Amino acid sequence: MTTVIAVDLGGTNLRAALIDSADATILAHTAAPTPASGPSGDAITAAIIDRIETLLASAPGESATAIGVASAGPLDLDRGWVVNSPNIAFPVVEIVEPLSERFDLPVALINDARAGVLGEWWAGAARGSDNVVYVTLSTGIGGGAVVNGRLLLGATGNAGEIGHIPVDTRYNLTCGCGYKGHWEAYASAKNLPGFFAAWRKEADVRDVAFDAGSTRAILEAVRKEDPVALAFMEALGQVNARGVSAVIVAYNPDIIVFDGPLARYHGDIVIRHMEPYIDRYLALPRLAVSELGGRSPLLGAAAYALEVRR
Repeated sequence: MTTVIAVDLGGTNLRAALIDSADATILAHTAAPTPASGPSGDAITAAIIDRIETLLASAPGESATAIGVASAGPLDLDRGWVVNSPNIAFPVVEIVEPLSERFDLPVALINDARAGVLGEWWAGAARGSDNVVYVTLSTGIGGGAVVNGRLLLGATGNAGEIGHIPVDTRYNLTCGCGYKGHWEAYASAKNLPGFFAAWRKEADVRDVAFDAGSTRAILEAVRKEDPVALAFMEALGQVNARGVSAVIVAYNPDIIVFDGPLARYHGDIVIRHMEPYIDRYLALPRLAVSELGGRSPLLGAAAYALEVRR
């Protein structure tokens, strides 16, 4: 049995797992909030080391052959760093060298959404397809693509930053990266209430019967067929469709797998309100919600670490 340590570094949560590469089984798992304060990104590096040590202590007798780290981007793969991520509190987080020195193992760093597509391709909804796009609707929006059986990484490992596809000039909302009109600024779990506020102001909606500052409350109101929430969902559906339409013409996938908390809990209504507005210039691929329970980036990080180790 080949065992791999996988780490998923997100803007909100930090997770680590021991994974059996033979059948994608998670043997042990640990999680903690991602540090958001401290003198430098070393706070996150230390937290990752602590999670791995906790993980190994929980599974005595297990020995790993490599470490795979999936992280919110952008990444500097030459240095093995996370750099200027709009969803992480520090401008630089050193990953590869500190972990390699501490655990004496090869360390592979990959964007979390690129890891996500590998996880779905290996053990999830995309098994059997060689043309896949993975879309995570989480704190931000990220993506990963496998085209003709090859993972796309790009010149610096950042291919697939689909959350920064321009989707709007009407409201011109500012993204966490500093630019305006990006998909992530409207439809991510973090920014959806800001889009609702902008839409509400333009539509002159004064009375709202739910918590307008909560993504969860807004989408639960849609599920309950609140008329204000349903009207907003049409605007959100159009924005989401612009992002997905761009993904389809860029990658021509057989399947798009949606993941992240927003997709896992509300993917059915997100897809239902988006699908009618998606361009049909190319054939509409299958739209699916991940069934891996948020484990796709962990599984993909393990798969990538094994591939790099070879």
